[in-house]
Amino acid sequence: MDYQEILEQLANGELDHYEVKPEEAFDFQAALRSFGKRQNITGKALRGGKIVYTQSKSEL
Repeated sequence: MDYQEILEQLANGELDHYEVKPEEAFDFQAALRSFGKRQNITGKALRGGKIVYTQSKSEL
């Protein structure tokens, strides 16, 4: 899976959200840590270990 492309789409608003299953969480986190615009992405943990990532809403 190309997490860099998914992260880029999240940061740019092309994707409204991306759901990460528990078994892919460590790989996704590794990609997120090395992503240059990670401050533009927010994750919310759900029951069952899933995490939903969305574009951070900037307050202007």
